Amino acid sequence: MSSVLNDSLIIHPPGFYIIAFETFPNISVYIIFLAFVYVVTLVFNILLIYIIACNHCLHTPKFMAVVNLAVIDIVLNTSTIPSMIKTFLFKDNFVPFNLCLLQMYVYYAFISMESYSLAILAYDRLIAICFPLRQNVFNTLSIMSCLIGVTWVYSLGIVAYSTAIMTRLSFCNSVRVFSYFCDYAPVFRLACNDYTLQWSIASTSSMVNLMGPLTFILLSYVIILVTVFRMKSVNNRMKALATCIEHLVLVAVFFTPILIIFLIGLYVRSIDPDQRVLSLSLASCIPPCINSVVYSLKTKEIRTRALALVKRAADEAVADAMTRLETGFFNVVVDCGIQSLEDRFKSLGEVRDKFGVLQNFHNLDDESLTDQCALLGKTLTCGEEADSFDITRTSSSL
Repeated sequence: MSSVLNDSLIIHPPGFYIIAFETFPNISVYIIFLAFVYVVTLVFNILLIYIIACNHCLHTPKFMAVVNLAVIDIVLNTSTIPSMIKTFLFKDNFVPFNLCLLQMYVYYAFISMESYSLAILAYDRLIAICFPLRQNVFNTLSIMSCLIGVTWVYSLGIVAYSTAIMTRLSFCNSVRVFSYFCDYAPVFRLACNDYTLQWSIASTSSMVNLMGPLTFILLSYVIILVTVFRMKSVNNRMKALATCIEHLVLVAVFFTPILIIFLIGLYVRSIDPDQRVLSLSLASCIPPCINSVVYSLKTKEIRTRALALVKRAADEAVADAMTRLETGFFNVVVDCGIQSLEDRFKSLGEVRDKFGVLQNFHNLDDESLTDQCALLGKTLTCGEEADSFDITRTSSSL
């Protein structure tokens, strides 16, 4: 059932059907791979954020930018991978119209932030290598916070407009989206009316949000290389370039496939849907997974503190185990001691019951003495009848 808006000119369907990997072989293996990617993304990025947050010496502009990238990576993969897993497990590929727009908004907002976050890291390297004496002026925590804030506001704002104009389209025919999520271009191409505005916004924002940061990154590294090769010491050159390796890896992994897939998706319609979905999912899901791994393993400060954190956790686990072992051993010893004392007191009680009566024999008359001797004889003989002659003789002697 469709909802008709604006005097029957705009038709919004209840939702869309996400058609991904319809003929893709071994889709279960690929979904398992994406699930693994998502788990690695969560674990390493959360670990990265925790290490930086708990170490005040890492509260620097560079690591603020790293935390920003880690947050973006978590949200970016969360916007797509869980929905793919849900579709595969429950065979439910229907997405309500508003939820589709929300997924579209989150994905494109954070994919845009991803490119700008890499540009911010390039700015950090540019200032650190080319202007080391002015780093406290041009690259402070306040300046880094402003840069991050501006990119967030811009990305969220421009993508909000791009998503809002999707409501002007009328979907009166097919509602099958040939992608693995509510992708922008495959959705607006299902519209019955003119989508020139949406196409223009998509192509322009893609060029600006991808080519803009990439151009800045390339120019930054040109300046960095010029500065590095002006250094007289080869050792200083190598140290300067070594600080850029992890960032260059992330730039190559992110921009190369994203640019190719997005541009082909916008300008070429003859691409095979399964190939496009596979390429796009890999291009958008792998970088957030690699980013945290690269920074965790390659950056010395993070690696050192991560190892220290693991060592501390292991030491605490061993200490806790030893404490539990000692406590258990002490409890066993105490229990054994208490049981031994109870047995000893029980034995003493039996002795008292058997022989305690003797201390009062000198105060008894003959009849009472005879009765007590009979009772004592029965006790000592374990309940057997005592010889009356022996009892009488014993009482007489006493």
